[in-house]
Amino acid sequence: MEHSNPLLKNSTSPKRFITIGEIMLRLTPPNYDKIRVATEFEASYGGSEANIALALANLGVDSTFFSVVPDNSLGKSAVRMLRSNDVHCTPMILSTPEETPSHRLGTYYLEAGYGIRPSKVTYDRKHSAFAEYDYSGLDLDALLDGYDWLHLSGITPALGENCRRLVMDCLQAASRKGLTISFDGNFRGSLWSWGEARDVCTQYLPYINVLLGTEPYHLYRDPSDPSKGDYKDGESKHPSYEEQDEVFQGFVEQYPNIRCVARHVRYAHSGSENSLKAFMWYEGHTFESKLFTFNILDRVGGGDAFASGLIYAMIHNYRPMDMLNFAVASSALKHTIRGDANITDDVKSIRNLMNMSYDIKR
Repeated sequence: MEHSNPLLKNSTSPKRFITIGEIMLRLTPPNYDKIRVATEFEASYGGSEANIALALANLGVDSTFFSVVPDNSLGKSAVRMLRSNDVHCTPMILSTPEETPSHRLGTYYLEAGYGIRPSKVTYDRKHSAFAEYDYSGLDLDALLDGYDWLHLSGITPALGENCRRLVMDCLQAASRKGLTISFDGNFRGSLWSWGEARDVCTQYLPYINVLLGTEPYHLYRDPSDPSKGDYKDGESKHPSYEEQDEVFQGFVEQYPNIRCVARHVRYAHSGSENSLKAFMWYEGHTFESKLFTFNILDRVGGGDAFASGLIYAMIHNYRPMDMLNFAVASSALKHTIRGDANITDDVKSIRNLMNMSYDIKR
């Protein structure tokens, strides 16, 4: 008997999606406690790429995640969580102690913010199985065969030289095979320096079709003379339409392979209330979304929810403004859900929020 996912039997998704990255154990003190006084922790799993695979799978997209986890109960539990959310995990590697000597799953601790106190993340992911694994023997053509869309992020190259090579090899293999490639810069200052991140991630730009976020990259006004400055120099934290359009134009002029650039802008009124909007360049025009204001239950993964919402809308051929508003609504909705990922399995609920309809649905 052939096994299949019953949730995909009536799927209208025209694409097969794969993403590659690290999944981690997340430990959170309950009731907004500080770590230093916590006597218990809530355990869950997350990571940028895994969050996107999970969100898309819940919306009915044929979604696959590749990672390396240790062959122990923690690694198997992470795989089980993904599979329980209809993410295909067949390519994942459960490594042995010989392959990954530290034999551990990366961990991070989250102190959830409240009111004027912001959330805080503490990483414990050094020498994880994903970071230690030797990817030189990985058959990327076989791994990517049959997929239409590959997503990567700037977190992976921050984990070590082997991971930087993996990202470049994946980009080149996916480009040869004609996949649509999306990339989220996702700078993490606790993992590497700003300058190093810009130097590395700029090398990936010639392969990217959908760029999420405008940092960390060098985007010189004159590539032959960096002294003339970067398009993003002096850009405000909350840019105007004109400022954002100029930056977008700089990207697409220098990298004609980029078909879409999008970024969300956050207004933090407090640790418990934020607003979001977004800008996107697509098909020759820059678009600006609605502004969404909301209370926060769990902020982690908001950017990943924006990315997954945009990817979903793009592969379903939404109109540009609907694509952008759907992405922001996806992110806003995620802030009301505990855990790293947007587990919403009802597209209509996101579209209702996109149209700013808050009434109960009966």
